Amino acid sequence: MADPLHTILVERLGCAVPIIQTAMGWVAEPSLVIASSNAGAFGFLGAAVMTPDECREKLLAVRRGTDKPFGVNFHSFQPGADQIVDLILANSEQVRAVSFGRGPNAKMIGRFKDAGILCIPTVGAVKHAQKMVELGVDMVTVQGGEGGGHTGSVPTTILLPQVLDAVQVPVIASGGFADGRGLVAALAYGAVGVAMGTRFLLTRESPVPDSAKAVYLKASTDGIVVTTKLDGIPQRMVRTALLDRIEKSGTIGMWLRAFEAGREMKRQTGASWLHFIKAARGMTGHGDVPLRQAIMAATMPMLIQKAVVDGDIEHGVMATGVVGGRITEVPTCQELVDRIMAEARDRLAALRVGEDSRIADPCR
Repeated sequence: MADPLHTILVERLGCAVPIIQTAMGWVAEPSLVIASSNAGAFGFLGAAVMTPDECREKLLAVRRGTDKPFGVNFHSFQPGADQIVDLILANSEQVRAVSFGRGPNAKMIGRFKDAGILCIPTVGAVKHAQKMVELGVDMVTVQGGEGGGHTGSVPTTILLPQVLDAVQVPVIASGGFADGRGLVAALAYGAVGVAMGTRFLLTRESPVPDSAKAVYLKASTDGIVVTTKLDGIPQRMVRTALLDRIEKSGTIGMWLRAFEAGREMKRQTGASWLHFIKAARGMTGHGDVPLRQAIMAATMPMLIQKAVVDGDIEHGVMATGVVGGRITEVPTCQELVDRIMAEARDRLAALRVGEDSRIADPCR
């Protein structure tokens, strides 16, 4: 009998298990990508918040730490995007996939495919999944409203079957997954695997400071909220004293935070204010995000960096999926992957036992 956990995701990405470690900005650094990939999952390097020089250095670090295939996430509207694309292509013997939100056109997707690199965008709506498939992507990751950071309102349990019915490419489930039960449930819907962010953030190899991890671990599901006050777009965050103050602020306060974050991003990347405006316009490509909000969204990574890089909870924000409310410990990536797979096999075995008993007693 074929192994139900050996899916097309495993076949095409070259990993051992149908689990993806998502490309969280500031978190999906070489240490996490190496550990998740060596554990059998498929790790994505979060290059969307990197300069080309940083991307080059960190690609090399991942390749030094693992011989396993891995992926790279980027935005086509970020500073130095063309150089980052060239770096990805130059490392195509080990970079097996790219992930992205909006931006790449059919020509860029064609360049990746010609190099043997799979294109796996993350989408939060049926229409975006259909658009990406029209452009020629190989798979899509569907993130339901339970996911962390920028999120939609449709739960994974509704959005996932909608997208599965609408497209003819393999679909990966994201938003609310952390264990083997979730993996089996996603496969039962028809997905080829799961993608997890928050669960991998809370591993030992995650570069997030212990002080920030402690705050994540203390957050209950009631302490994880969706706010529109950071940049006008719904984002799921851990509720902190700073977030409470932000919730009480008005439009002027939002603009001030965007300016401060933009100034810090300019200092780090050397990009101009004109580039930020162009980047923001790139984020409005589907017409459903006003430019004012997109400008603020383009600078929000700086506020996340404060918390997850500097450990400065007082001045930073903490993106999380709602599943974070039930995570209580910080395993290694190997321990996490092994446990998920063991749980998944236990659930599959229990389902088979139930099926066998019904066959033995058809009157049940």
